[in-house]
Order: sequence, then structure tokens, then C-alpha cells
Amino acid sequence: MSDDVPAVRLTSITKRFPGVVANRDIDLTIARGEVHALCGENGAGKSTLMKILYGMQRPDQGTIEIDGDQVAFRSPADAIERGIGMVHQHFKLADNLTVLENVILGAEPRRRGRIDFSAARRKISEMARSYGLRVDPDVLVETLGVGDRQRVEILKVLYRGARILILDEPTAVLVPQEVDELFANLRELKAEGLTVLFISHKLDEVLNVADSISVIRRGTTVASRLDPSTVTSRRLAELMVGSELPTPELRESTVTEDVQLEVDGLTLRDAGDRGLIEDVSFSIRRGEIVGIAGVEGNGQSELIEAIMGLRPVDVGSVAYDGQDITHWTTRRRREAGVAYIPEDRHRHGLVLEGTLWENRVLGHQTQRPNSRRVLRRGGVDKGGAWTDRKGARADTARIVRDYDVRTPGIEVPAAALSGGNQQKLIVGREMSGEPKLLIAAHPTRGIDVGAQAAIWEYLRQARAAGLAVLLISADLEELIGMSDTLHVIFRGRFVAQVDPGAVTPQELGSAMTGAESTP
Repeated sequence: MSDDVPAVRLTSITKRFPGVVANRDIDLTIARGEVHALCGENGAGKSTLMKILYGMQRPDQGTIEIDGDQVAFRSPADAIERGIGMVHQHFKLADNLTVLENVILGAEPRRRGRIDFSAARRKISEMARSYGLRVDPDVLVETLGVGDRQRVEILKVLYRGARILILDEPTAVLVPQEVDELFANLRELKAEGLTVLFISHKLDEVLNVADSISVIRRGTTVASRLDPSTVTSRRLAELMVGSELPTPELRESTVTEDVQLEVDGLTLRDAGDRGLIEDVSFSIRRGEIVGIAGVEGNGQSELIEAIMGLRPVDVGSVAYDGQDITHWTTRRRREAGVAYIPEDRHRHGLVLEGTLWENRVLGHQTQRPNSRRVLRRGGVDKGGAWTDRKGARADTARIVRDYDVRTPGIEVPAAALSGGNQQKLIVGREMSGEPKLLIAAHPTRGIDVGAQAAIWEYLRQARAAGLAVLLISADLEELIGMSDTLHVIFRGRFVAQVDPGAVTPQELGSAMTGAESTP
């Protein structure tokens, strides 16, 4: 095969859905043995294009060529057979299985009717050495950090014979040191002749790792095979969204002396009496954004659940507006003005099959304009509430307008929206009703620079209006730029408080992994 024949060539790919054209005449060429980056804001059509290349969807028009051969994939199995593997942004691993068991699951080598674990172990160990993917095949996945889990996902697709890898937002949950390790792994893969399609919103990373870059906007190609040495992140942002690259930053201080939330000596234990949170204390004042930095799995999720009333507190207290709410229900906290952007919008933030207006009601079922009180004769409150569909629909239309949620209408299912538009719907819902405290867990995860900039601006405006915000994020630039106060959590304990105006992402990343001497 000639070296001039590309690994992948997509020509005039078009894909339509009811009310929207997701892809329109997209062209994409990826040379063999290169790292090719695909950039574009959420809703630009990247996900649809990748699903077409991986056989999850079929194009309405256009052709796909793999190594010079025109193909028509009917399923991911067809794509895998042609050497294409995809590592999804949200990992698909079984925590209760070992690395080896996860890697071979569904592709188990057999000998005399039984799984040949010895052969699998040898093959995995050889691949791990060849590609620099350090991982112990016999450890349980539940014991692994995010970076190691990602290496397991890459091993899974390599084990199945992939020579073309699609990586969807692979750095979204990694700290800087893990990003460096991933990029080293990608260079090893490239050196072994593999081809990598790298999808990312983080433009500085794209410029660091890619050999060539393509950009799509509003479903069509606007730049093909750019040389990273000839473009800047600012230029890429202009190509993606038609504006300059946004940066997370706060302006003048709006912090007041009024404490909105006070957590004192909070301790949480699991069913086996293992410490999840150990003696955590902090406060958030009105007009203040308090950030918490930490590698995922160090207690952030459990801390949020305790503050939201989703997990019982073993020791310590949570006070809100001067009242002890440690044993309040989640509904009571909601009705008192606690808003919540969950870390996983698909699992905890939306019912994907539900319409936009039905999702507007979630978590706010008892509050206006989503409900109306039911009265007995004589005007006596029966204590119940009925959904006010007219009110919910009208307010959803307002959120769509005010928060620039790009959608054909409020009756479409949430699943029809891009990730960025789903997130803007959630932010609009949670910012409605004039909340006093916002718990924001990874509010810009997996969304493009345009949606990021919009959400940062919503947070700045809410902060200026006196909202107290607890911000948890894996994006260290976001934490540093958007926090008035910044704590570091490690193994369930607050181990440092750093100055957002002085700390660097590298210093913060070191503190997150338990290193000392952080400012």
C-alpha cells in the first residue's frame, strides 16, 4: 500500500435528523501514522461524524474510505473489523473486574473450550510494553485512578486489533501530569505506526500533540489539515466559534461578609467504616466562588452529596443561612434556595428521553412556575402541588432564549441537544428562582469554548448579584481563574488552601496528588 494513501478519508458526509442537519458536506482526511485533531464547538457535528466513522450511524450522503478501500459500516463491529477503535469520553469499564478481564471482555481467547488467561496476560503485557501503557493486568479497575483507567480503555481497543484510534475528549478528566503521560503514550502509538484521531476542546493541547488539525463549525468543514506550527489557539477559536478564545477570570471582588454556607468538621464513612470525608471545614460567603481542586475520587462527590442531603452525615454539621440543615431533606434544601449542577449531566441532571420543558421541572417540581398549589374550598391549602405545564413550558422558552440553548423547540427530547446545549439548559434551570447557593460540579465538562464562555459569564453575573458558589472542576485553569478561594482535597481531607492569583496549574496539580510545598 502506498504511503500516500490516507488511513481515513471522509468525503461529502451529510447526516440529517428531524429539524436539523448535523453534518453537511464534511471532508476529512487523516494520514497514516499521525495524530490528527478534530476541533469544533458542541453542536458542530463532531459526535455525529465520529459515530458515522465508528459504524454507530450511517450517513445520508458521502463516502468513507479506510486505507483506500470504500466501506459502508452497518455497526461498530464492522468498524472494529477494519481496525478502528474508539475510546469514549465516559469510560465503559466494569469496576469489579480486573484490568485483564476488562480488556478481553467480549473477545476472550479460548483454549479447549476455556478462557486462556495466560495467553491474554502475555498479549496484554506485550502491548503495554510496546506502547508505553503501564498497567498491572491483575488489579481491580475500581482501585485505579482516572489516568490508569484511560490506559485500560486504550488497551481494550488495541487488543481488538485497532490501528486507527478515535479518542473523544481524552484529557477532560486528567490533571496536567496525566495529560503529559497520555501525550507520551500517543507518541508511542504513532511511533508504532498507529493513527490517532484526537477530539478536543482544549486548543493548547491540540497544538501540543497534533500533527495536523481540522475544524468543523455548524456541521461543515471550515479548515482542513492545518499545520499546528502555523496557527495559534486564538486562531483556532475564531475558526470554531467566530470569536476570540475565552478565558476563565473573575473581575473585581464581590465577596461580602455574609456567610451563606458553613461546613464544620464534616466526616463521612462508607458501609465498611472506611473514611470518605475526614474532618472537612470551610465556608462560602455571598458573592464568593469557592473552588475545590482534587483528582477525581478523592471525596468531592461525597462532599457534594452531603451538602445536598443525598448522603447522611456521620460527624459534623452543615449550616445554611445561619440554620443547621444537616438533617434536612434534599427537597427542603432545594426549596430554601440551593441549586445544583451535577457532575454527570446524563446520569443525574437530565432525563434524556424527556422533553426540554419536562427537564426544566426536574428538582423543582414543587416550585413556581412549575407547580401550582392545590386549595380546598374556602382557600385552605391542601399541602399538595400539581405540575403547571403551561407555566413550565413558558419558563423553558425563557431559559432557551436567555441562555442561548440551541434547539428546534422545547418539545424535543433532551437527547437531541448537543452536550453544550444540554449543559446550558441545566444551568438555566438551576439559576432560575433566584437561588442563594449554587453547587456547581464540573459545570463546563465536555463542552466547547463558546458554551464554556457563556457559563463562566453566567457564574460571574450570579456572583456579582450575591450568589454563593461551590465550584468543583477537573479543569485547573477554570478553578484558578474562577475562584475567590481555592481548597485542595486529597483522600477525603482538605490538605491545602492556595491563592488563585498566585498558584500555577502545575503547582495545583502537584498538591492534588499529595505533593508538598505548594503555595
